[in-house]
Amino acid sequence: MTQEKQKCRVAIAGCHRMVGRTPGSHNFAAAFHAVPEIQVVGVFDYGEETRAEFAACWRDVWGEVPTYDDYERMLTETRPDLVCIATRQTMHADQIELAVQSGVRGILCDKPLATSLEELDRINAACRDVPLLFALDRRWSARYRSLRRQLADGIIGPVTSITAYGLSNLINHGCHWYDSLLALAGDIAPAWVSGFVEDLSNEPADSRKCQDPTGRAQIGLSNGVVLFITPDGAHKGTGLPMNFEVVGENGRLFLLNDAAESFVWRENDPSNIQRLELPGETEPWPAGKAMVEDLINAVESGERTACDMKEASPATEIGFAVHLSSKQQSAKIELPAKTRSLQIKSFEWGNEP
Repeated sequence: MTQEKQKCRVAIAGCHRMVGRTPGSHNFAAAFHAVPEIQVVGVFDYGEETRAEFAACWRDVWGEVPTYDDYERMLTETRPDLVCIATRQTMHADQIELAVQSGVRGILCDKPLATSLEELDRINAACRDVPLLFALDRRWSARYRSLRRQLADGIIGPVTSITAYGLSNLINHGCHWYDSLLALAGDIAPAWVSGFVEDLSNEPADSRKCQDPTGRAQIGLSNGVVLFITPDGAHKGTGLPMNFEVVGENGRLFLLNDAAESFVWRENDPSNIQRLELPGETEPWPAGKAMVEDLINAVESGERTACDMKEASPATEIGFAVHLSSKQQSAKIELPAKTRSLQIKSFEWGNEP
């Protein structure tokens, strides 16, 4: 008789978006539930009611999961294989370092990754030998994966520029835009950033925009290609208002409504714009399950995840570089940026004492 494979033990930090069963963005508990090899063994949250709601919601799946208001104690007592960090970004660097010190084999971290580039450096150092999965959904989205493959196969020839529209803020959601831009461009390393932050001089001091403004930027890649990003061109009421125009030597792609509607135009057939047939989603938030499976594979194989520190670092660095450029009248900021101390806490997320 073959021995049953031992389940992967997971501890969750920050569970206020996981107190229901419906799969969806940020509900990592639902993503773990979709993977039979997972056993959640502990939950940290500062909210007593939130911890109770989580325990009640998932009791019939993982039994009586111990809940904690002390993150370090949870790590010590549960000894997880993986830790899922979904707390506010002000806590991420400390919690990732503690997780690695406690011996976890892999980390799933929600966005944004850090509140400064100094914190990013700490996370990079901590995760040198431990795979990290930065939960930017489009790395696992079937339609974006198909788009990346088609671009790599030359559907419009070598990419010469990309413009991204609808940037809502530079840090909290900006990492989604930067990562998607870089992925569509073939994950060429960014070399410099030039941009400016939205003028908020007429905004009230307590405005949410002031916590994490939007802006405009150019991102120069090491191969000479320049990417552009702007808050203009957003289509409201469609989730994240992401739209892209990808220019190649032989044509263009138009990716509308987060690439749900995508079209190709080719120079050799200029009167004909064709709809791209991309994979659809047959279940709610399939990227969540794919993330978990990717992290488990990375732990077992010794490989890295599809959005590990190699991808997470530039997706984090660019937003801070725009702020630094704006402070210097849109000067070109060479990457990695020399100034690492600028802190932008962005929006409140909960789980802070």
